[in-house]
Amino acid sequence: MLFTNRELLLAAKQKVYAIGAFNIQNLESLLAVVEAAVEEKSPIIVAVTPSAIKYGGLNYLASMVKVAAESSPIPMSLHLDHGEDIETVSKCLEAGFTSVMIDGSHLPFEENVALTKRVVDLAHAKGVSVEGELGRLSGVEEKTVEEREAVLTDPEEAEEFVKQTGVDALAVSIGTSHGAYKFKGEPQLDFERLRLIREKVDVPLVLHGASSVPAWIIEKASKYGAELAGAKGIPEEHIKKAIALGITKINIDTDLRLAFTATIREVLANSPKEFDPRKILGPAKEAMKEVVKGKMRLFGSSGKA
Repeated sequence: MLFTNRELLLAAKQKVYAIGAFNIQNLESLLAVVEAAVEEKSPIIVAVTPSAIKYGGLNYLASMVKVAAESSPIPMSLHLDHGEDIETVSKCLEAGFTSVMIDGSHLPFEENVALTKRVVDLAHAKGVSVEGELGRLSGVEEKTVEEREAVLTDPEEAEEFVKQTGVDALAVSIGTSHGAYKFKGEPQLDFERLRLIREKVDVPLVLHGASSVPAWIIEKASKYGAELAGAKGIPEEHIKKAIALGITKINIDTDLRLAFTATIREVLANSPKEFDPRKILGPAKEAMKEVVKGKMRLFGSSGKA
């Protein structure tokens, strides 16, 4: 059955592990995530972005997840990732999502609070949990201290944001970024900032932009023609430290895309006469599933369902 993120994350917060929020776009990605969860006995958050909704259709994606939830013993939620506006949130609430994120991180503090509070009021009326975001993930390698401080989450503001909005979870920025090219040099995550936020904020904390961009996936993709020189993600030891300091939800998208694409390239290169979509997409689904299972073990959620 479907649970809210609040229900799933409070358990993770109490027992100090994290739950993966895995982005899906189609049937194969959903099957990869759910099958991995069943095999690992791990709770999961199935995440859908506005762009995935545009690609796959809101009702199609929501219906597939509901069928998966009804036929699986694994606790899961259906979560809107990076909701952009009230209209998108409202449509997802009507479609049966059990969690929504509203991303007002690009707005001034007061406007972010106002937008997030509106979503909280709408969602809580339907028993749906809400994730807000404070701080920005883009441009995390600013040239000056002032520029870096401007994009990372301020602990004092985080405390005030949660009080004023009533969010159930807060996505924070401590130096991660979206995509496969997260760092030019060595990873620099602000763990002291995370510790201070955890002291001031009682709701579950969320880490976006946390794909690790595994070397084996990059090597396979590059072997079959992908141009991914310089791709670099978050080291696994940094993920473990973030969980120990209070992160209870970790978003994963890039690693799944890379595994999918690398395997598609491999199949087509090695079997040029193949034209059966099932024999092309099947191995790609299995590759994503292995990535998901690895994340569940890393996050400590395996065996928690």
